[in-house]
Amino acid sequence: MAAADLRDELSCSICQDIYIDPAMLQCGHNFCQGCIARVLDTQEGSGGYTCPECREEYEERPALHRNRTLGNIIERFRATQSDPRETGILCTYCIHTSIPAAQSCLQCEASLCVTHLDIHNKSLEHFLIKPISCFESRKCSTHNKLLEYYCCEDGACMCASCCLDGEHRGHRVELMSEASEKKKEKLRRVLEKLTPEREKVEERVQNLQERRKEVHEKAVGITEQISDLFRDIREHLNLLEEQLHIQLSLQKVMVSLEVWDLIRELDIKKGELSWKIHHIEELCNMADPLTVLQEQESNGAEFCGAERADNEEEYNAEEEDDTEEDTERADNETREGDDTKVHVVRDVDVEEISEKLLTGLAGIMSWVRRWWVYGQEATDLVLDTSSAANDVSVSEDRKSVCSSETIHCHPDAPERFESYQVLSTMSFSSGRHYWDLDVSELWGWFVGVAYPSIDREGDQSIIGNNNKSWHLGLDLVNDKYSVRHDWVDTELPYTPACWRIRVFLDYEAGRLSFYELSDPIRHLHTFTATFTEPLHAAFCIGRGWVRIIS
Repeated sequence: MAAADLRDELSCSICQDIYIDPAMLQCGHNFCQGCIARVLDTQEGSGGYTCPECREEYEERPALHRNRTLGNIIERFRATQSDPRETGILCTYCIHTSIPAAQSCLQCEASLCVTHLDIHNKSLEHFLIKPISCFESRKCSTHNKLLEYYCCEDGACMCASCCLDGEHRGHRVELMSEASEKKKEKLRRVLEKLTPEREKVEERVQNLQERRKEVHEKAVGITEQISDLFRDIREHLNLLEEQLHIQLSLQKVMVSLEVWDLIRELDIKKGELSWKIHHIEELCNMADPLTVLQEQESNGAEFCGAERADNEEEYNAEEEDDTEEDTERADNETREGDDTKVHVVRDVDVEEISEKLLTGLAGIMSWVRRWWVYGQEATDLVLDTSSAANDVSVSEDRKSVCSSETIHCHPDAPERFESYQVLSTMSFSSGRHYWDLDVSELWGWFVGVAYPSIDREGDQSIIGNNNKSWHLGLDLVNDKYSVRHDWVDTELPYTPACWRIRVFLDYEAGRLSFYELSDPIRHLHTFTATFTEPLHAAFCIGRGWVRIIS
């Protein structure tokens, strides 16, 4: 019964079976590693976690600590016990009922249940093992005796008779129990090596699970950012569409007004022509010659244009001279009427609409690029005066630093630079960050990032002159940008177009980028590295000044 009680103590309350890789919560209760992990997975997202045993609550997912002591106890218990349900072997002495056997006795060649095991002979000759169905495998096939010895030379188990007169006579032999203990000792040494390896694997698994959780949370955040971004893009596009419609409507109104004015002029001209046509028709229908001729004299300028083509050959030279002046006036009037008729009406200015559309779309894309690449807000940085060298001056708001002809007497501090430099108070060990800087037109400034372990004295302490910092600066010789890391200079093909610089850091991606905030924004250079320490914004001012504007 003692074995049954111990089995209950070594059983997981979740799966009701003996612990497998036992893990302990902070409250002291133990569970199988897999069982408690599945329970905690089901509780994720519910706002808290609880122990399945005592219901103690945890705000964050509790860390699982492997209970090595309990694990060793379970391994020893398993070595002496077997699950009767797994073997299918019944107790030899339970005749009337089918009771699973707990162990088998090699001396008695019988299998015993838990009840009969308690009253069984406890002498050493009655050696107990896991339940077996065939005892013949435990006997010597030659002498039909129990296997008690182990031949170290042949690696075989044998009985006492094999040691005396069999093929193993004269070989170095040991009791099976002693050989087994030596084998176990070797296995324990192997186990000592394997256990730390398994712990490392478990640690890697836990790190990967944490990484998966971080990626999941980051993906959720990026998903929300994408949704917000496209909502804002739609708002910008709707506004641009509305502006284009307004501009098109204004063009349409202007064209309509112009056409209306022309139509009104043509209607007036049409009325005048209609009157002339009607008057001429009346004259053509008159029978009195005198009236017709007198009407021509009084309205010659109005009619001569119409008459000229028909009467050109009939009128004599004198008559043509008399009406020449009238004809000229009529021709001029006719040409004016023709000019009105062929007046070119302006069209919809598609080029103007297209230019506004393309400009608007370019503005939206520029905004998207700034929003997506850099984030919505710049990182608010201030300078760490305890790191500032004595030959630079830091402003009262700790946003500006400039070279100083006066040597300051700052208190000694281990983080203070010997010359020229200062770091930011804030450091970055994860995430994406950017900050904007105004720089002087004088060469002699460097901006970038540095590890906190950077040297504070000597030439190797200057940012870029070591493997712990990166910088962008202005070259003295050709007035172009250059970058440096670990003493390696890279000259860039850009001369300054403005004096505002953006520094962008993506820590996990290992990217440090520099941009010039000209119009449009110009990418200057990107360093790629695997960052191993937190990064501070770093400034080196040999001449001139730098101001943080973010």
